[in-house]
Amino acid sequence: MPDFAFVIAGFAVGLIVGLTGVGGGSLMTPVLIFFFGVKPHLAIGTDLLFAACTKLGGTLSLARQRLVPWRVVGLLCAGSIPAALAGLAVLHRLGPDSARAQHLMTFTLGVALLLTAAATFYKVLVFSPRRQAAAAAARSAPADVATRPRHWSLPVLLGAVIGLLVTFTSVGAGAIGVSVLLLVFPRLPLPRIVAADIAYAVPLTLVAGLGHASLGSVDWALLAQLLAGSLPGIWLGARLVARTPERVIRSLLSVLLAWAGAKLVLV
Repeated sequence: MPDFAFVIAGFAVGLIVGLTGVGGGSLMTPVLIFFFGVKPHLAIGTDLLFAACTKLGGTLSLARQRLVPWRVVGLLCAGSIPAALAGLAVLHRLGPDSARAQHLMTFTLGVALLLTAAATFYKVLVFSPRRQAAAAAARSAPADVATRPRHWSLPVLLGAVIGLLVTFTSVGAGAIGVSVLLLVFPRLPLPRIVAADIAYAVPLTLVAGLGHASLGSVDWALLAQLLAGSLPGIWLGARLVARTPERVIRSLLSVLLAWAGAKLVLV
């Protein structure tokens, strides 16, 4: 494939992320595996650093607007970062390009895509205008109350699950993360839920991505080409979001992700 094909793929994924907020990992990793024939361990490792770079800019912007609930981010990282390190230790022991590791990553990626498809469809229902209005009324709580989870252990435990998923698949810190936050922090306003999801994904994907890089699972030239396309794509998508039928796009994406997930699980 000519190099510009990766730039175009990065632009397309960035555009969809800008339009819908669906995590780039759930889109980019299957594209690299199915359409470009990239080996799973290279697709996952490269996509982790791709996600860290793209979400860092979003986090800085959200932090300047004081939307990031850092207490929530800390609780999620307390579970996800150690889990990511444990997952990297498993991959180091198996060897990232070994048959066992490839099967583990491919199967786990399929499961993660199925979960993301379900979470994306759940967001279609939850983010309807009527549900958002009702949720806004229920979430009019003081900041210290809004950042309290249903139980202190839930964000740590669920963060650990997401940390393992992200390390093995590069998928999970987007749609799944938002769904977890909606369930665990029911009083947290929607903009701060989205901000928390983007912010905690940066250290998680950076740790997991650098870990994959130390195992030789990152294609640096591919990463540069994907970023060259995705950054303009995200910029354009963010400006077109008000003119597109987001719920329709999310519904179609959930079907596509379910198909890709089922195909990987049944391999």
